[in-house]
Amino acid sequence: MFDCGVNLLSERLHEVQTIQESITAGLSGLLIIASTLDESIEAQRFCHEHNSDEFILRFTAGVHPHYASAWSPQHYTELKKLLSDKYCVAVGECGLDFNRNYSSPQQQQLAFIQQLKLANETGKGLYLHERDAWQTQLELLKKYGSNVKFKIVHCFTGGKRELDSYLELGCYIGITGWLCDAKRGSDLRQCVSRIPLERLLVETDAPYLFPKTIRPRSANNHPKYLTHIIKEIAELISVDADIIKMTTEKNALALFCNNEGRTQHT
Repeated sequence: MFDCGVNLLSERLHEVQTIQESITAGLSGLLIIASTLDESIEAQRFCHEHNSDEFILRFTAGVHPHYASAWSPQHYTELKKLLSDKYCVAVGECGLDFNRNYSSPQQQQLAFIQQLKLANETGKGLYLHERDAWQTQLELLKKYGSNVKFKIVHCFTGGKRELDSYLELGCYIGITGWLCDAKRGSDLRQCVSRIPLERLLVETDAPYLFPKTIRPRSANNHPKYLTHIIKEIAELISVDADIIKMTTEKNALALFCNNEGRTQHT
């Protein structure tokens, strides 16, 4: 299994212990997602210190829409340097969030467009965040991001209309424990079967989105719980969980390790 979205640098997670427990749980690797320039730099440092043949670490570099108000020309320059790193696979977490608007919609769109340009310039993928901004984000992706290496819709929570539009753009779809919430995740549960297996990725978004199917509940989510998300997908789409495990890991390794000649897990 490969966890395609972990906020590993959160104060709520112990980084090294999290990796050890992930290995015990059967994971082969994880993607460290960053929300700010400083966090991107820290993710780079951690990847270089802790990557191993036993456990694959990759990271994203970007500015989350919540922090778009801080965007400056320096961000473009510094992120471009980070994106040249062999362990950095995508620009992000970037996109639009009109649900909370911690940064204004105008600031968010400016930062997003700049990061779309970065992805084109550096040949990296996109790691996308979107809440209540689907139409605007779709327009910007069509205008500026149609030719990027790959696009991952992180923590997809939408329904059929949104899903189909992202799939038409060639996006990969990241599924989290949101799927395990029968009430809040009802739209997603109804359309998850529409995701082609070759476009499916699984992620915990730890320490957030603890799957509601797990008892007893915990304050923090963890990559070791990824198997619960896979089980929920398997039941909803009537596919064996082992196939989901192998296929999603294969998809992740193809996106994140295909330039290194690394032997892929089977």
